[in-house]
Amino acid sequence: MSWRIASASAIGTSHVTAGKPCQDNSVHALIEGREGPILAAAVCDGAGSAAHSEVGSWLAGQNLLELIFVHFTENGALDQIDRPKALAWVTEIAERIAAHARALGHEVRDYACTLLVAILGPTSTVFFQVGDGAMVVSHGSEDGWSYVFWPQHGEFANTTNFVTSSNVADVLEFEFAPRRIDEVALFSDGIENLVLHQASRSVHQPFFDTMFPAVRRSAVAGEDSTLSDGLKAYLLSPQICQRTDDDKSLILATRSPAEAMMAAK
Repeated sequence: MSWRIASASAIGTSHVTAGKPCQDNSVHALIEGREGPILAAAVCDGAGSAAHSEVGSWLAGQNLLELIFVHFTENGALDQIDRPKALAWVTEIAERIAAHARALGHEVRDYACTLLVAILGPTSTVFFQVGDGAMVVSHGSEDGWSYVFWPQHGEFANTTNFVTSSNVADVLEFEFAPRRIDEVALFSDGIENLVLHQASRSVHQPFFDTMFPAVRRSAVAGEDSTLSDGLKAYLLSPQICQRTDDDKSLILATRSPAEAMMAAK
């Protein structure tokens, strides 16, 4: 089955009140690799205190997709993306952000942002992350949901790690999973407390059990714009905004055949 995707970023009420833009950015691309179709997805969250972090998060997402695209168009394989390769990409992204900042006479810290990345092939998957937010995966409804990395939080409240940080080599988390993963969700820290149980370090299963059926039923290969519009409206709804005032990003992607096949009958 083809990947079906719903994706949205939505401004938080605190940013509306403060007159700030949405500092989140979510991106994805379907790429034809030598092993078959590849889904690359990423969520970037600009630091709330950084003056131009919405630009930083946009630059991080766009440059990441470019680097991944070049890797596969040059006949690279998924299993060639190891931790050094991921770190090289993150370093290159940080350097490009720094160059942008210098060209405008700004400080690099003004563009601070997090980065969560999933690259899924036919039989294996690469994950890497700098900062908070999280990614969760499932191999089917019977397996439930599990997180890939627990969100990175600093010693003090509302602190985390950023792509532009000098210690990025130390804080980058990486995993190569030599297995097929059929469903994945990526989200920024704006909805962490809604979908993760902090005390038990576990995933709030009902949230994803509720959100994924519509994506599974989609007959649209790639991003379903109608579902994405509905997802954004949901992230902006009072139901969500009463529980979190931060920017929110969420990508839902599935290639599970079950409900799509049922819908086609």
